[in-house]
Amino acid sequence: MTLRVYNTLTRKKEVFGPLEPDVVRMYVCGPTVYSDAHIGHAMSVIVFDVIRRYLEHKGYQVIHVMNFTDVDDKIINKARETGEPPFELAGRYIEKFLEQLDALNVKRPAVMPRVSGAIDEIIAMVQELIDKGYAYEVDGNVFFRVRADEDYGKLSRRKLADAARGDREHYAEEMKEDPFDFALWKAQKDPDEPAWDSPWGKGRPGWHIECSAMVRKHLGPTIDIHGGGNDLVFPHHENEIAQSESCNAAPLAKYWLHNGMVQLSGEKMSKSLGNMVTIDEFLAEHDADVFRLLVLGSHYRKPLVYDDSVVAQAEKGLQRLLGGLRPPMGDKTEGPEVDALLTATRTAKERFEAAMDDDFNTAAALGHIYDLVKAINTARDAGVGGEPFEQAQTTLKELTGVLGLRLQPRKTAASDAEPFIDLLVDVRSELRKARQWTLADMVRDRLAELGVVIEDTRAGATWSWKK
Repeated sequence: MTLRVYNTLTRKKEVFGPLEPDVVRMYVCGPTVYSDAHIGHAMSVIVFDVIRRYLEHKGYQVIHVMNFTDVDDKIINKARETGEPPFELAGRYIEKFLEQLDALNVKRPAVMPRVSGAIDEIIAMVQELIDKGYAYEVDGNVFFRVRADEDYGKLSRRKLADAARGDREHYAEEMKEDPFDFALWKAQKDPDEPAWDSPWGKGRPGWHIECSAMVRKHLGPTIDIHGGGNDLVFPHHENEIAQSESCNAAPLAKYWLHNGMVQLSGEKMSKSLGNMVTIDEFLAEHDADVFRLLVLGSHYRKPLVYDDSVVAQAEKGLQRLLGGLRPPMGDKTEGPEVDALLTATRTAKERFEAAMDDDFNTAAALGHIYDLVKAINTARDAGVGGEPFEQAQTTLKELTGVLGLRLQPRKTAASDAEPFIDLLVDVRSELRKARQWTLADMVRDRLAELGVVIEDTRAGATWSWKK
């Protein structure tokens, strides 16, 4: 099977082939760390975590780099509000974000550079752009000449006349040769803001040059995958392309992959709008697998609508998957029921990989996993056990593992009671065998009052929590 990915640059699906056989170099834009991360950040890291996991599943070595922007106006302003030094504030939020990645079962990237650790490379790149005529200095600020790049706009498909200005802060128009030029280096304005010595005086990097320099430093001039949210297509990724390709005379990335945004009440969730659900808030109420299932249930390029109903649906999905891991109740290893389970196991894996090979279609892949769960449950009821049953559950764990699902029951007071419920269900079964129907019914009814539903099957009794 051949993996095909949707390339934002060409607006079509393309056969995936890395520049170097068996090695994928992937750079994903990380957060600007000045406040608590929200579930929009979680969506993006999970999307690219799944992409990484699937590429590794297919045998690739993935060199995954994700940066932290720890030099930015928002960080400086927040530091002024709190009285905390900017780098201490940024470092505190970076450590918290890393803990959240672990809680979400996101594989940590191989390299996680900070802007503050790439200043020498940034200055060198800005100087190269000046030397080649793509940039110019005004009063300690350095700007990129947008009109000098004939390909500008090729990622976003925007004509220059329609493009919004790309600076994160206002510059007087008289400082620039052209209103559409953007900052590569910003002269220091206030003594309390971070600044470094440069050929143009004390200052700090512009937003876009940071990623260009870190990509080149850690992965080289051309990489296989550049990823991020689709809100970064313009101006950030457009300007990255302009800087990197003007400087390196080589394509920045072979494939551009962008995830959709999380939407609350029909609008994009963001810190600036103040309509966000933080990662901590979500994990305080739900298992990390619930959020991952919420993300996996929609295609990564589409908006993710977030509300109580989709969370409840993801909760039910997790319970379905956990149900597929319940132990067998028989030991049958031959017969039509066994053959059906083996066929379903093989088919599920083939269809899962076919779906993932189609631009990481996790929603379809998840559907095939649910089909396998249904087959496992049917086989359990038919008394199937032994190696065929174990093989089916092993495949279930393998496929859900590719999607980064842990499938560990959430530890609650109710889960602590489960061993005792198992015991009572077994006692009830023995009472029924002894034809002590009154006592057996009493056990069933008292458990029902506690929210436990018992189902009698040919292979024995099973129980579940009342939905």
